[in-house]
Amino acid sequence: MPHFMKKRIAWPMMAFFLIICSGCGYRLAGGGFIHNDVTRVSVAIFENKSTESRAGISFTNELIREITAKTDTIVVDADNATRKISGTVQSITFSTLSRSSSEDVTERQVNARVDVVLTGTGGKVLWSVKNFSASESYDVSSNTVNDEANKREAVDLIAERVAERLVSQITNDF
Repeated sequence: MPHFMKKRIAWPMMAFFLIICSGCGYRLAGGGFIHNDVTRVSVAIFENKSTESRAGISFTNELIREITAKTDTIVVDADNATRKISGTVQSITFSTLSRSSSEDVTERQVNARVDVVLTGTGGKVLWSVKNFSASESYDVSSNTVNDEANKREAVDLIAERVAERLVSQITNDF
């Protein structure tokens, strides 16, 4: 079959597929509002009780990104929100996973624990989770700059995973 004929057949088939899928209410992923049709939510910067200076910001940004990408809920400032999400990074700890000798660590694991609360009017708790945890490993570098970059990347990956799991749990669209 000539190349131009393949293109002529492919486009109508793709359009047909999209029309059928949209007509039956099928969605690829996500969508819906978080917890009981919350249409607008503010997300406060997570309190950071860990020793990692960027952790509160990283967890907050990832949660906002995940809500925006995977739900129909709009993230707004506190004055325009019907609900509020707040959180606390309780701890970020590091442990040794592997060594090349008794003194040289080659791989570490980062563990993070966070608490998250969704509140409504008057501060009424609508949904919460405590000690929500995730971990990630990273390679230790003898170069301090590279080691800090690896550690920061691991913390950011944890923040991303935690946000994904939190939004999945808080969303009614299972």
